[in-house]
Amino acid sequence: MAKVVVKKLGGPNSGVRGNAVTEKRVRDSSSGQFVTVRTIDAKSQTFGQDITYVFSKNVAKARRDNKAVTGVVDRAPAKA
Repeated sequence: MAKVVVKKLGGPNSGVRGNAVTEKRVRDSSSGQFVTVRTIDAKSQTFGQDITYVFSKNVAKARRDNKAVTGVVDRAPAKA
């Protein structure tokens, strides 16, 4: 029989990256739209967690954009 462990993943600070990851909204020069730019402190003690956090945010945005264009998250839009 398997042992079942029930535990809450992530505490009250889950998703909070502190000072290591900073977000800034800047205007894209080509389209004029605002974009979010995330930067990571290279000397952070939690660099691995920070880069995983930023990567997951970028993947989630790409999936949202693909779903808006194609209706499916796994397919990239056709090039024109």
